[in-house]
Amino acid sequence: MPNFTPQTTAFVFPGQGSQVVGMGKDLAEAFPAARQTYAEADEVLGYALSKICWEGPEAELNATLNTQPALLTCSIAALRAAQEKLGEFTPAFMAGHSVGEVTALVAAGAISFADGVRVLRARGEAMTAAGERAPGGMAAILNLDTSVLVEVCAEASAATGGVVQVANDNCPGQVVISGEVTALEKAMELAKAKGAKRALKLAVSIAAHSALMQSGVAQYTEAVSAIIIQAPRVPVISNITAQPLPDVAAIRAELPAQLTNPVRWTESVRYLLGQGVTTFVELGSKDVLTGLLKRIEGSATGLAVGTAEAVGKL
Repeated sequence: MPNFTPQTTAFVFPGQGSQVVGMGKDLAEAFPAARQTYAEADEVLGYALSKICWEGPEAELNATLNTQPALLTCSIAALRAAQEKLGEFTPAFMAGHSVGEVTALVAAGAISFADGVRVLRARGEAMTAAGERAPGGMAAILNLDTSVLVEVCAEASAATGGVVQVANDNCPGQVVISGEVTALEKAMELAKAKGAKRALKLAVSIAAHSALMQSGVAQYTEAVSAIIIQAPRVPVISNITAQPLPDVAAIRAELPAQLTNPVRWTESVRYLLGQGVTTFVELGSKDVLTGLLKRIEGSATGLAVGTAEAVGKL
């Protein structure tokens, strides 16, 4: 078992891009608590999300309205399997990347798992509808400072009359921008001219974390207002402020605001480091956040726990 203590540990939960066909299958086979998590998600949704996670097809898993509850379910299955192995282990903080912030709130006891599944299905539906009304795209910009990219986006918006903005500040050297296709392509061109190593268009048709999601906010707010939210048992870091969410009112405001605001992941991790966190346990599919951690602070310890084998090593 790795040597880590609750006081210096944060649990972190991944967002879209971490889904993969087969996610959580071995966890469900090895741990009754993980198996029950998938069964509960299937019951809440009224269809076999578990089958989509474990067997695909990939296109169905990648549909936003399935991806979002799938990521939550895999992460909570991993968390419950880890708890089955470790017993009660309460970290100092929790945080999640984009949709992973809802997972963090579920893990911290602020939202029930069933309500988390419902609200993320609704989030996926709201974002899909907003994307159909206002199509756009996203691009990863490598090796260009966020401050320069903010200027690049403003310049591209002014030149094209379209929306483009910083969407995810993932780690030094990897920032994602989001917006209307013409403005996005102009920003990619300008970023390369300013010295970006690469500008890669992502395989999405939704401009997440941008003003193009505004038309989905009311629909999602309605879903958020229908669920019970309590004070989290563990502080959860806001994607928008990179600080702990102070109360239930702040959580209710945060969730819809997330759709149109950037994910300040680099700053969130730096806040946790400043609070004495040295170990980051990534619960869920793949190891994206563990990879970002290495770029933010090489001396921190990252553990990706999303398989039965990884849980077994705890």
